[in-house]
Amino acid sequence: MTGPEPFGLRLRRAMDERGPLCVGIDPHASLLAEWGLNDDVNGLERFSRTVVEAVAGRVAVLKPQSAFFERFGSRGVAVLETTVREAREAGALVVMDAKRGDIGSTMAAYAESFLHKGAPLFSDALTVSPYLGYGSLSPAVALARESGAGLFVLALTSNPEGGEVQHAVRADGRTVGATILGHLALENAGEEPLGSFGAVVGATLGDLSSYDLDMGGPILAPGIGAQGATAADLPAVFGRAVRNVVPNVSRGVLRHGPDVVALRDAAERFADEIRAAVTSA
Repeated sequence: MTGPEPFGLRLRRAMDERGPLCVGIDPHASLLAEWGLNDDVNGLERFSRTVVEAVAGRVAVLKPQSAFFERFGSRGVAVLETTVREAREAGALVVMDAKRGDIGSTMAAYAESFLHKGAPLFSDALTVSPYLGYGSLSPAVALARESGAGLFVLALTSNPEGGEVQHAVRADGRTVGATILGHLALENAGEEPLGSFGAVVGATLGDLSSYDLDMGGPILAPGIGAQGATAADLPAVFGRAVRNVVPNVSRGVLRHGPDVVALRDAAERFADEIRAAVTSA
């Protein structure tokens, strides 16, 4: 193999070795307060370091939500840089949840911020929005391929408002969400054992049998835990694509902090439940 090892290959290995769990790092004000931390940069840093210490060496993926760091300005972004670096050094893959989406040189700049090997915020994958047209993501797709990184493209999200766009029917009879999944299938064609271009699909959406979710790449699935979905729901929602699902749990794990052992135990329970549900499907 020439060039960097693709994200899809690294993710498949991490999921097989550590279980298919993604833990979100979402340091919003109410959660900092629950931990007894101030809603400031010091609280942000303590929170993030604790999560990384607890689970980065044990789970497949960590997903920091960029907005909760950006709200503190440059000092918050500096904490995010440290969080990404230390999580990756501990062996977790990092998916940056920034949901960037724009056109032309602006999209290229967003891609360089998170997908360029030399960038301080270089992450293993980035969440992106395709709703300026899938082709607008081309700069991010190209740089991800070059860097061995991946993308998770918003396709069928769990928020109720998403349906007005994602379930809208195009002139060709396909929904917008199905069109996004079709683009991803083309990106991943021929990639084994797993492509690097994934979809974000909510675990709370119920029956998705009308969609072809088996598009050769990973599926980042928010909604497990506090949002109401369970590990046992995964096979029914994702069908034959369930082995490629990376369920995201945030509050279900984070509410057990700041105790490192409690955080670790919660993550391991979710990982075991998800592994059991996936392997029995």
